[in-house]
Amino acid sequence: MTPKSFWLLGLGLTLAINPVVAQQTPAPKKITKPAAATGGTKLVEKVTRKGSELVIPYEKYLLPNGLTLLVHEDHSDPLVHVDVTYHVGSGREEIGKSGFAHFFEHMMFQGSDNVADEQHFKTVTASGGTLNGSTNRDRTNYYETVPSNQLETALWLEADRMGFLLDAVTQQKFEVQRSTVKNERGQNYDNRPYGLAGENVSKNLYPYGHPYSWMTIGYLEDLDRSDVNDLKNFFLRWYGPNNATITVGGDVKPAEVVKLVEKYFGSIGRGPAVENMKLPAPKLTADRYVSYQDNVRFPMLQMVFPSVPQYHPDEVALDALAEIMGQGKNSLIYKNLVKTQKAVQASASNRSSELAGEFNITALSFPGKGLDSTEVLVRQTLAEFEKTGVTDEQVQRFKSSTEASVVNSLASVSGKVSQLAAYQTYTGNPNRLTEELKRLRALTKADVVRVYNQYIKGKKAVILSVVPKTAPNLLAKADNYTISKEGYTAPADIYKGLTYVKAKDTFDRSQQPKSSTNPVVQVPAVWQEQFKNGLRVMGTRNTEIPSVTMLLTIRGGHRLEQADRTKAGIASLTAAMLNEGSQKYTGEEFSAALDRLGSTVQVSAGADNTTVYIQSLTKNLDQTMALVEERLLRPRFDAADFARIKKQTLEGIANQNTQPVVIADKTYSRLLYGNDDIMSIPVSGTQNSVQNITLEDVKQFYAKNYAPNISHLVAVGDVDQKALMPKLSFLENWSRKEVNLPAVTVASKPDKTKLYFVNKDGAAQSEIRIGYLALPYDATGDYYKAYLSNYILGGAFNSRINLNLREDKGYTYGARSGYSGSRYAGPFTASAGVRADATAASVKEFVKEIDDYRKKGITDEELEFLKSSVGQNDALRYETGQQKAAFLGRLLEYDLTPDYLKKQTDILKGLTKEDVKASAEKYLPLESMVLVVTGDKTQLPELQKLGYEVVELDLDGNPVKADMSASYNVVAPADPEAAPATDKKSKRKMKSEDGKKMKIKEKREKAE
Repeated sequence: MTPKSFWLLGLGLTLAINPVVAQQTPAPKKITKPAAATGGTKLVEKVTRKGSELVIPYEKYLLPNGLTLLVHEDHSDPLVHVDVTYHVGSGREEIGKSGFAHFFEHMMFQGSDNVADEQHFKTVTASGGTLNGSTNRDRTNYYETVPSNQLETALWLEADRMGFLLDAVTQQKFEVQRSTVKNERGQNYDNRPYGLAGENVSKNLYPYGHPYSWMTIGYLEDLDRSDVNDLKNFFLRWYGPNNATITVGGDVKPAEVVKLVEKYFGSIGRGPAVENMKLPAPKLTADRYVSYQDNVRFPMLQMVFPSVPQYHPDEVALDALAEIMGQGKNSLIYKNLVKTQKAVQASASNRSSELAGEFNITALSFPGKGLDSTEVLVRQTLAEFEKTGVTDEQVQRFKSSTEASVVNSLASVSGKVSQLAAYQTYTGNPNRLTEELKRLRALTKADVVRVYNQYIKGKKAVILSVVPKTAPNLLAKADNYTISKEGYTAPADIYKGLTYVKAKDTFDRSQQPKSSTNPVVQVPAVWQEQFKNGLRVMGTRNTEIPSVTMLLTIRGGHRLEQADRTKAGIASLTAAMLNEGSQKYTGEEFSAALDRLGSTVQVSAGADNTTVYIQSLTKNLDQTMALVEERLLRPRFDAADFARIKKQTLEGIANQNTQPVVIADKTYSRLLYGNDDIMSIPVSGTQNSVQNITLEDVKQFYAKNYAPNISHLVAVGDVDQKALMPKLSFLENWSRKEVNLPAVTVASKPDKTKLYFVNKDGAAQSEIRIGYLALPYDATGDYYKAYLSNYILGGAFNSRINLNLREDKGYTYGARSGYSGSRYAGPFTASAGVRADATAASVKEFVKEIDDYRKKGITDEELEFLKSSVGQNDALRYETGQQKAAFLGRLLEYDLTPDYLKKQTDILKGLTKEDVKASAEKYLPLESMVLVVTGDKTQLPELQKLGYEVVELDLDGNPVKADMSASYNVVAPADPEAAPATDKKSKRKMKSEDGKKMKIKEKREKAE
């Protein structure tokens, strides 16, 4: 595999000016060869690539204590990914003890015998790495991506919490993490529209006591009655090495990995035996109608049919059925519900877990429309499917798009490691990818029809209605099902007699391993050209996977609407229209053409730019670029498409006021930018402005503002400059235009800090935003220095703000601050979603941290951490094609040359505590910030006591009463305090045309 090249220079990372010469490694056949390694470890098998087959090479070992080790050697990047997967998720829990698996995931980050509280994150981050954990129904995993010289440290950390955790578990840590998990539930479930839909489906689909009948997050009442001993027993039962797989991938040598794993994990004793679970599929004798009311605008219908567990022979066919029936513009569900404007959204999906599967059809009805008629439409669509059947072309499109997703998933070491770990955990065969691809390629239309007949046709389902609290009568049907405990038998106590026996070692685990020499970062040969029409093109070749990523950036975006704010949202509508048909293809035909290639061509509008994201397998690049030409230069602008998209946009805007996070963001932007700035309006526009937009307006906006002379294109992938440029020749015919880009203006600050409150009745959490309009992006000036200064305050996980509000106080699931400038001044924002009853206290802590930071600065230890963390993380940031394309795009966006990275390194190396304090003093103006709180009005009295002038606003940003400010006016302190900001750097979301998720890759339910 050809070593990849890198651009970014970091502190301590050696710069190699000459690109590494590609070295081709012979591809021997798969070898299965049991053999002994050192320390009693056995080599179980070795798998290598044969020819050009899609396979993830690895070596598999088994330690005497039952620990499985997988090693994937890949020297393309100077990084390593470590994943430890335990075969325990919420599926191992019992009635009354839900949420334990996820709760324990949190506890695993709270320190162990040789790693202090909060030091796990700090140690990995200081080494330039990233880390997290996640829990789903069937497994819990912990993972780090670090520069390759930090491998031993990552293994030391993981081994310490596997073998030396329990004596470090305290009641205080237990209580803080219990509060954090409650905040997570509040943020991701209770305070989110439709957040409880999954919980309501699960408890009514599965029998009482089935471990899938509750969500991974669990019930609050179960968490409330748990204690430290429950958690310790959970660890002793499930966290033995014999129930774990450790997978190490990247710039490593297998023999060295084996030695280190034996050293750190080998002495940890085997835990109780763990058997795979098998439970019968749910059997429904009648449709189960259930419902609940929510703070939503659109009534939602879900029909959920029992399907099959993951890796079942019918899983791929059910995935294909879901895509053909209910995903993308060519599906029947789209045609019958969305295209006809009878539903805002509608789709089908198949979710397979270890014990069972669920085939889900979901539709969001328009406001005021009963779900009974939506159910009729869905059933009519099923009947139509039975008549029309499946075509060979539909099956082939599914195969092509799925296989392309698999190829692209192999772009990162973490993606390959995660896949190996999942296959081993669930099947015992890390090489399962080969079998999955065989099943995919062997799929026929007869298979798809068969699984429809077997699992959907005439079968019963859980039919969930989620209706607005203001319209409870919109149910599909009245509830007809009550959960029964009949047949449930409490399981035997599997936690009796568990004892904690620590490992004994011949070395001192308290000493953190010393890292070896920092890895070398390679600088690539970047090429650049400019067309006569002004289009700039930059690229670099990367042959690791047969795929190409491109990003075309057209300057302007939402900001072009400044000239006529009465039509705000037109940039977004124009981009949406380009994603429909072209002069040659209808929207459905275009979507089908992309699916046949497994390609993506997606247009999206943002605040400053409109972007065209392109992803293609190298073999299909010519055909993909022909579609890019159609989409970019010959849009269809169909009147029926426009009417549908405009209606969906208007409904989406109206729906924003059901979401506390969006309410807070909209209010914050209005106050930051003021009424005369287009940035005070969301990119999607307002009800009035979008209503004003006509199809002719969209055509004119496209004709006037899409131009090559304000655009740049970057290309990264398995194609060189000579081969690529002819494929881009059509862009030379793109006519240049004189586009008036809005001028950069000087940011203004409010005269004094005020607190603005927006009521959201019944909100489980309050959303806090604190900040001001700060700086434009500057790669080596004050903006970069402010970014460095903020890192300790609110930029890292173990920043002062997050450690205070999340880890120490338990007020939030996460709190942060940061700068988000572009060519235009962007805000500094501190933000968090906090527990409702901790609203005022959280504001106070935000302010205290900011005030203390700018007055006292940072410590020597914090400065060392900052330099180490920022300086060493470069090896991780430019691994995939998307990451590299974004970097090249930044060079063109801001007219930078790669040597700016060296300048950043010099700035970082020379940074002093005084520099950090000076930046904080200058760019954290506590006396002139905007402070926004969105939450339940019961929190208002405590907020009034903080000493700010309080102004209550409605959802549209208007004062609730003309004299409201005066009635809430409290004498402000001499030095009024306000607070920091959230780091919302503009990141382009690379989404495929139909939002399809890679199916072969394991589905995760992320939980920090």
